[in-house]
Amino acid sequence: MAKKQFKAESKRLMDLMINSIYTNKEIFLREIISNASDAMDKLHYRSLTDKKIKLNPEEQTIKITLDKEKRTLTISDKGCGMSEEELEKNLGTIAQSGSFTFKEENEKKKDIDIIGQFGVGFYSAFMVSSKVEVITKAYGSEDAYQWVSSGIDGYTISKAEKETYGTDIILTIKEDTEDDNFSTYLEDYTIQSLVKKYSDYITYPIQMAVETRKLKDGSEDEYETVKEVKTLNSLVPLWKRDKKQITEEEYNTFYSDKFFDYEKPFKVIHTSVEGLVSFQSLLYIPSHVPFNYYTKEYEKGLQLYSNGVLIMEKCSDLLPDYFSFVKGIVDSSDLSLNISREMLQQDKALKLIAKNIESKIKKELETMLEKDREMYEKFYQAFGMQLKFGVYNEFGMHKDELKDLLLFHSSEEKKLVTLKEYVSRINPSQDAIYYVTGENLDKIDLLPQVEQVKERNYEVLYLTDYVDEFVVQTLIQYEGKKFINVSTNQLDLTSEEEKEEIKTLNEENKEMLQFMKEVISDIKDVKFTHKLKKHPVCLVSEGNVTVGMEKVINAMPTDEHIKADISLEINADHPIVQKLQSLYKDNQDKLRAYSKILYAQARLIEGLPIENPTELSNLVCDQLD
Repeated sequence: MAKKQFKAESKRLMDLMINSIYTNKEIFLREIISNASDAMDKLHYRSLTDKKIKLNPEEQTIKITLDKEKRTLTISDKGCGMSEEELEKNLGTIAQSGSFTFKEENEKKKDIDIIGQFGVGFYSAFMVSSKVEVITKAYGSEDAYQWVSSGIDGYTISKAEKETYGTDIILTIKEDTEDDNFSTYLEDYTIQSLVKKYSDYITYPIQMAVETRKLKDGSEDEYETVKEVKTLNSLVPLWKRDKKQITEEEYNTFYSDKFFDYEKPFKVIHTSVEGLVSFQSLLYIPSHVPFNYYTKEYEKGLQLYSNGVLIMEKCSDLLPDYFSFVKGIVDSSDLSLNISREMLQQDKALKLIAKNIESKIKKELETMLEKDREMYEKFYQAFGMQLKFGVYNEFGMHKDELKDLLLFHSSEEKKLVTLKEYVSRINPSQDAIYYVTGENLDKIDLLPQVEQVKERNYEVLYLTDYVDEFVVQTLIQYEGKKFINVSTNQLDLTSEEEKEEIKTLNEENKEMLQFMKEVISDIKDVKFTHKLKKHPVCLVSEGNVTVGMEKVINAMPTDEHIKADISLEINADHPIVQKLQSLYKDNQDKLRAYSKILYAQARLIEGLPIENPTELSNLVCDQLD
């Protein structure tokens, strides 16, 4: 029998495909099973209009057979089969797709879901096979044919014997090499796992005789190994079932099996969308942070299916970074797949699906916040940081979408509040949203700068996460109320009379304050203030960089260090004022020591380091003499 040659361009394409297009060898089984499913679909559609075609539903299966001795893996279907001409046309010319032709001929029939479109998936078998045999018999034909190829060197077509219609694809698995353990594709467990991973939702049963151990008849302790035919796939995906018929337990079991998380998720979002792009999705909001979530190793993305066939394990384009904690699947037949089905063309369909999914997730979180506050606060404890990053990243591009999902601690009972809640109960005389940063709630509550604001019955947001201040500065304002850090010079709640009084006091003590500034040297100014009530001193940030930002940026493991412009403010109503004035007249050496002590005190209150703690200790001890 004469061997036929692939066309020159086909040879190049086969070489490219085997070595470049497919990056993962194990997908060969997905491709061949998908082709088998297509062949059975074609025959099924033909039977709907041709009454001569009689199909037995029990026979509509895809069978897998392993023979370790012969090193063969056989995939058999009860599909339409191929004639000699179709064998030549479909397998003799690479990229000639019978499925694509069939779909074109029936494009007006919207319910036709054919997986294969490019005619190259079949050839992925050569990644793991030294020889591929195809024995096929078209439905209604008396003749069967055999196609055999060992790869680029060509193929033969000859008559064959086959009792029933359909196609058998027999792969002779390659011998093992240093780089590849091809023998694994002759193991039951490998085939079962690959079917489960890639083809679990093919609509026909995928069956294989699997070795199992069972008790011998009549024995209580003696086992034997037997072969039992098992269906390897689930057939109907959970996401394609009616939501009303699915129990919470089924949702949770699917989640734990699919994503290896054995804690119940916070929420399940199950949707079916029809429109410009049709798809089904099953999304989960986890109840805890994955161990590697805030590391470079974590990969965001949803599992992407096309007609029940896994295309991508993690499609990152389906989720924005701020919702990267969401796990789940998306299944759509409207995607433009590339030739290997391992990657997607960048098209409008994918973007539309991603936008819809983002909207669904946001809506679910808003509903949780409104109707189950306790659960939302638990969610926020786990993933609130990611929402904050979403506001801050990309120059605040997504701040409007996320601002109402944010929570901050508040001086009102120190509970978490939304910005909407803060503004809804705002003091009528208040024209800003006040906030302050610090290590924890107790330390923030004791800050000198907070006293005056709370005394006026103004609510203050207590920001304890390092990203918080960057978030509110990105927001700039909320419902017309700008954000003001009470530890900056932006805060001014004094009356005109108080302003004039403090201006006069600072002017009268100008020389003394200048002397203190020169002693401290690394601050912008020293001045009296009416902001404080009981505390003698505080630090006030001036400009865009605050003390809080300085602490955050300088704590990062980089060479970048910044310094906030700060002023030392002294409580004009505190007894320390008279002491300072007296020392300036009578003992400037002691005033120098007092200046350093007061500055160090203010830094400690703010949680800033003291550059020379030994000097501070000596200065304090000297004052005790």
